[in-house]
Amino acid sequence: MAMGDQVTAAGHVQIGNFLLGRGTPYRWVSLTGWEDLPAVDSGSVQKADGHGALLGGLLAQQRIVTLDGVMIRARAGEIGRAVQQLGAATALSDVEQPVVVQLDERGPLLMFARVTARSIPVGRGYTVGTVTGAAIQLTASDPRRYELLEQVARATLPAAEPGLDWHDEAGLDWRTRNGRDDGLDFGPPGSTGALTVRNTGSAPAHPVIEFRGPVSTPSLANVATGDTLEYDLDLAAEDVLTVDTGEGTVTLNGSASRLYTATTRSLPEQGFALWPGTTDLAFRAAPGSSDPAANVAVRWRSAFW
Repeated sequence: MAMGDQVTAAGHVQIGNFLLGRGTPYRWVSLTGWEDLPAVDSGSVQKADGHGALLGGLLAQQRIVTLDGVMIRARAGEIGRAVQQLGAATALSDVEQPVVVQLDERGPLLMFARVTARSIPVGRGYTVGTVTGAAIQLTASDPRRYELLEQVARATLPAAEPGLDWHDEAGLDWRTRNGRDDGLDFGPPGSTGALTVRNTGSAPAHPVIEFRGPVSTPSLANVATGDTLEYDLDLAAEDVLTVDTGEGTVTLNGSASRLYTATTRSLPEQGFALWPGTTDLAFRAAPGSSDPAANVAVRWRSAFW
């Protein structure tokens, strides 16, 4: 199933493939930690000879989200199965799973988290099919929340426009549309190697970048800041070099690490982020590398604190 495919209304929470909220046996009263800023580590250092501190960076810690006041309602003879399904969906795991929450008209947001605590009280109502006061705690190693839809922007290497086609004998090539002359044909437009991405959120987003050959020394640069990712290797036509800036990995064809091929002017992968707003990027390669089949794809989700 796709992430958040069951989330269709305000109040829906989907943990993996398990849905809580309207239309299910599971309701909840409060959701703490979802709209809050995560706890932060501050790099500020107290001044030794003056008031205040030397300003340092802020790094967000993991996000902890708790569903409180969870109620389970089922027929008396089916309450055990409902509790068992909740228990299976919230079991301990070493792997984070997608958690999708829709609170209101803004639509759903996504985080990746593990269940780190669960409480299912058993009281007098259990025998008639009601459990009240249950709670589920989720811990996300990445504190950011993301839009569901992954965005993709692509570009090919810069290429000049072909210009006017004079033909050897026939002269200029006039473009014809619907049986009539419609001006000179300058040929297909050239490529600039430029692409623009937009992060509509409030937090920096770390993209996944895919370089496809044939190309030598592929690079992608932030036009405004000059931040660059560049790799000293040759990619054949069937090769894909994948740079995961969130994980800080560089792999060739999905498995072989090529992190060591980063050039001296290449930024550490995790330092290459798409800040809120619009970012202009430029795809380049070594001189003489101009195959029109070479391309780059940038994949990202807008990120929110």
